[in-house]
Amino acid sequence: MADSAVDEAARRELAPTGTLRVAIAVGPAASALWAVKEASGKPRGVAVELGTALAGKLGVPMTLVEYSGSGAIVAAADRDEWDVTFVPVDDERKRVLDFGAPYHLLQSTYLVAPGSTLRTLAEVDRAGVRVAGVDGTATFRAARRTAPNATFVTVKGPDQAVALMRAGEIDAMALSRETIAGLLDALPGARALDEAFMNSTTAVAVRKNRPAARAYVTDFIEEAKASGLIRRAFDAMGLKTSQVAPPGMEP
Repeated sequence: MADSAVDEAARRELAPTGTLRVAIAVGPAASALWAVKEASGKPRGVAVELGTALAGKLGVPMTLVEYSGSGAIVAAADRDEWDVTFVPVDDERKRVLDFGAPYHLLQSTYLVAPGSTLRTLAEVDRAGVRVAGVDGTATFRAARRTAPNATFVTVKGPDQAVALMRAGEIDAMALSRETIAGLLDALPGARALDEAFMNSTTAVAVRKNRPAARAYVTDFIEEAKASGLIRRAFDAMGLKTSQVAPPGMEP
């Protein structure tokens, strides 16, 4: 099939309304997933940069569709609200979304409260330890699975978890290391555990049964890795230690 025919098939599946609707999660700290709001209220983040570049490659306008977290994005997959997104991968999500190429190596752990004596994953997995996690996220599911004895508190976003920690109502929150790094200034004395309970990836994703769209976004991400676009997007958000997924990696 000629490139123009491939592009047209992808355009029909990726932007059926004529506009590429990019689903993003907005929170208080930037990561490969999370966008943040500028003073003007405009979202800024890795997913915003990638969505903008993808729309430019397709030759269509772009609009951002904002959600409280990746769980809310996935929950909206059957509501025709968005066309493409960039979210962490896990087996449950693979039943709902079609993932393209990963662009980021993701590790999740616990941010523990100031003054907490928690030092290891085993110590978190104890009765009476209160752990907050963002509703519907791959990280929260992994935390529940690996610390079955803890008490879990579901929040809509990291900002709510920060408020609970400040109020002394939780002992830890389950988040990616990037998000944790962005929250440390807001919680003086809090710290991340050295161990990780989840190692995964963040990847581009489209809604189910859009094969041309999936192929197109996979090629786009591989090109973005090779050109340095993803590295530059990480660095622009201060994510200097974030790792770009290697070429050809499967989600």
